Amino acid sequence: MRKREVAFRRRKLRLAQAPFVPPPRQKTPFDRELTTKRRGEISELAFALAAARRGFGISKPFGDSNRYDIILDCQDRDCQDRDCQDRDCHDRDRPDQEGDAHDWQNQARQNLTAQTRPRLIRVHVKSSTQMQNGLYHLNAQRRINGRAVAYKLSEIDFIAAYVIPEDSWFIFPLPHILGLTSLLLSPKRRRRPSLYDSYREAWHHLNEPDGLIFA
Repeated sequence: MRKREVAFRRRKLRLAQAPFVPPPRQKTPFDRELTTKRRGEISELAFALAAARRGFGISKPFGDSNRYDIILDCQDRDCQDRDCQDRDCHDRDRPDQEGDAHDWQNQARQNLTAQTRPRLIRVHVKSSTQMQNGLYHLNAQRRINGRAVAYKLSEIDFIAAYVIPEDSWFIFPLPHILGLTSLLLSPKRRRRPSLYDSYREAWHHLNEPDGLIFA
């Protein structure tokens, strides 16, 4: 009986001397929004760096009223070769008669204007950290009056999805997922093929759009 009392007193003394650990504070909606916003900013920076390393020009729209986060200037890697071929072709096709000189100059001016127009595309950057049934869940939507609405072709051209835990990207042309509000992306270790595996690191899609053409 004496031993039990001594053990009880020692246990009580240890509990009294232990540092107080406050219970974890439940996150408020503001805290959750701040965390989501910070994750979005990091994802945009990561995309800009990855795209710049692949030769794209990067522009950031002023403010956040637009649906897209980043504008890419699609750099045509074969532009210089084609320019040289076009100049040789123009030299060969230079008119010998004075009457055709005006038409040839107009055609050359149109070709030059087409080559100097930038091809710009609008990219909306998304990120995912949560898994659902072994797949990463991605919200490919916007909220209007609390209702999930899919993106329109008039708003963006691409969705770039960043899987943060794996540091990998999925590049989706919007026409390929038009009307969808959520996507399930497979992790790298998954052996079973998934619906969107072909879009993983599919940066070549960014070189193929019609894009926005500015005169």
